[in-house]
Amino acid sequence: MKKKLNNKYTGWELEHFDNSKNYRNYQYSLIKKHIKKNTAEIGPGNGKNLNLYLKDATKIKLYEPQKKLFENLKKKFRKNKKISIFNQKFKLEKNTFDTIIYLDVLEHIKNDQEEILKSFKSLKKGGNLIINVPAFPHLYSKFDNDVGHYRRYNYKMLVNLTKKIKFSSLRTLHFDSIGYFLSLISKIFSSDYKKNFALKIKFWDSLIFLSKFIDKITMNSFGKSLLIIITK
Repeated sequence: MKKKLNNKYTGWELEHFDNSKNYRNYQYSLIKKHIKKNTAEIGPGNGKNLNLYLKDATKIKLYEPQKKLFENLKKKFRKNKKISIFNQKFKLEKNTFDTIIYLDVLEHIKNDQEEILKSFKSLKKGGNLIINVPAFPHLYSKFDNDVGHYRRYNYKMLVNLTKKIKFSSLRTLHFDSIGYFLSLISKIFSSDYKKNFALKIKFWDSLIFLSKFIDKITMNSFGKSLLIIITK
C-alpha cells in the first residue's frame, strides 16, 4: 500500500530517542565490532550514535541533508579534525569506505534499493554496510507516517535489497523484543501517540534489560528493530 507521508519532517522525535541511552548502548554493542577505519554515517541526526563509535573509526564523514540537524552537528563536532560534515544526501564514492552506517534512516529513503547499491559500491573490499531499520510492516502507524517513514521492514524485504550485489557475507537479526510489544500496544490502543511521549520513551528505555534477556532466549527471532550487516 502506498503511504501518504507527512513530508514536513523536522526531526522532532530525535531529542526523545536521543535520551534512550540503554537502547543506544544495546544497538552499539551489536555493531561495534563491524565499525572500522574510514567510516561514513548517513543521516546521523544529532550525532548521538557518533559519540558511541567515535573511538572505533579513524576518519568519519557525516551526510545530513536536514539543514537544522546539519548545523547542530557542525557546532558539536567542529573541533574534531577527523570528522567531516556535509549538508547533502550520500553520494557515490567508489571503493572509499571501510564502514557505512544507516541507523534508522533507510526507511526515510524512497528508493531504498538504489541507496543500497550506491553504498555498496562505495565500500572497499572487506568493508561493512551496517543498516538498522524499524521491523514488521504490521506495526506501521501514524507515528511512522508523521516522521517520514516510507515503510517498516521484514527479513524478506531487507534481504531482497541485496539481490543485485555480490557480498562475501550477510548477517541479520531482530532485537528489542519489549519494544515490539510496546509498539503493538500503542498502535492498537493509543489514539494520541504524542500524549506523554517523553515518558513513554523513558519507560521503554528502562525495559531494555528485559529485551536483552528475551532476545537472547528467543535467538533474536523478533523485535522492534531489524539489523543487517553486509560485508563486501
